[in-house]
Amino acid sequence: RFTANMTGILLKTCLLGALALLHSTTVSADIPNPCASTGMSPYDYSQALCMSYVFYEAQRSGKLPGDQRVTWRGDSALNDGSDVGHDLTGGYYDAGDHVKFGFPMAFTATMLAWGQIDFANGHSKAGQTSYGHAALKWATDYFLKAHTATNEFYGQVGEGNTDHAYWGRPEDMTMSRPSYKIDQSRPGSDLAGETAAALAAASIVFKSSDSSYSSQVLSVAKELYEFADQHRDIYTNAITDAASFYNSWSGYGDELAWAALWLARATGDNSYLDRAKGHVSEFNLLGTPSQFGWDDKKAGVQALLVLLDGSSEYTNALNQFLNFVRNQAPYTPEGLVFLDAWGSNRHAANVAFIALYAAKLGIDAGTNQQWARGQIGQLLGDNSRYQSFVVGFGVNPPTRPHHRSSSCPDRPADCSNGLTNSGPNPQTLWGALVGGPAQDGSYNDDRQDYQHNEVACDYNAAYTGALAALVELS
Repeated sequence: RFTANMTGILLKTCLLGALALLHSTTVSADIPNPCASTGMSPYDYSQALCMSYVFYEAQRSGKLPGDQRVTWRGDSALNDGSDVGHDLTGGYYDAGDHVKFGFPMAFTATMLAWGQIDFANGHSKAGQTSYGHAALKWATDYFLKAHTATNEFYGQVGEGNTDHAYWGRPEDMTMSRPSYKIDQSRPGSDLAGETAAALAAASIVFKSSDSSYSSQVLSVAKELYEFADQHRDIYTNAITDAASFYNSWSGYGDELAWAALWLARATGDNSYLDRAKGHVSEFNLLGTPSQFGWDDKKAGVQALLVLLDGSSEYTNALNQFLNFVRNQAPYTPEGLVFLDAWGSNRHAANVAFIALYAAKLGIDAGTNQQWARGQIGQLLGDNSRYQSFVVGFGVNPPTRPHHRSSSCPDRPADCSNGLTNSGPNPQTLWGALVGGPAQDGSYNDDRQDYQHNEVACDYNAAYTGALAALVELS
């Protein structure tokens, strides 16, 4: 009788405990593709554009909004900034990890804004304008929080190696997440300059829909640019942890010019254009770069100079870069321009965006459009394997991206084997562009091969704008 009573008590206790767990724990489940097919051919650029913005929702940190479409994600990192007495919640997790690296996040925001400014019709045609604004604002809201004083900006939350030693959901993190800043005594012109560019570009995006917010971000952009220009140094001298992950090898001159040009465009004040030209001269920014991305902005600087000035020296510089990527750069056997072994797809998308923008400026429009369309085609399946490199899109897409949260089964199940699980990720990371093939064209859908299968916010940034451009042209 005692044993029977105890058994009944234990069963009741377990049942109550299970019910309590169900009520206290968010149970996630893989979601169907939120983006309907539109029937566009040869590739559905509108659907791919929609999916790219879904990917950014999967990367959100902080308190998630009620209209969050990626419902297997939950609130996370709600104590970010508590170590320094500031609210640094929000922003984006960088890649397959959970560090918030400010430098590539700012480049991501600049490029998302650029695509929304100059390919607004493509966004509208695809029904993605509001989603684009939301994705951009998720970053810029965070940058406003991180700007804690006139000459103070928090450029990273989370320690790289500690974070990378953890494989699991961001919702379940327990490790310390230190906050790192630049300030007047330890400045970072590249970080401050890129963030100024992002906020200045965002001010253009929001000018008609939210003039108050547009003015707010523009004011902070001006402060950060002055901070970057008047107190010069590489940001990794202050935020040393970032040096192993996002060191600014190109220096900070390109970011100074980049910021000044975006401010010139946002304000119409030619003094910023004059200062940008000064940076171009000081740092010799009209040479031909080997790529365009979070580190090296020279090609973007040249493109904006063509828009804002139009002098032949700027047009010639941009033409030389585009000629290099079309005719002199290495390619995979499939036809993907191969500018870097890390994120080869990302680099192809970045220069495809520059080519599409040059075409919009009237520079060899037919040639640049055709070449860019071919590069985006490579990413979406135009190869001998007929393989898409975008998760959930097209034929034979990747199913095992190197991405912690999507590799985890539904909560509250354990995720300790998320990295080594040989099967597909339990959650589909809709719209994410994976790193891409090696120079010989080889590629394996292998989560542990992070060089070719990691995803990142900056990987999707210019790709998103290029998709919008192709929607316009379709």
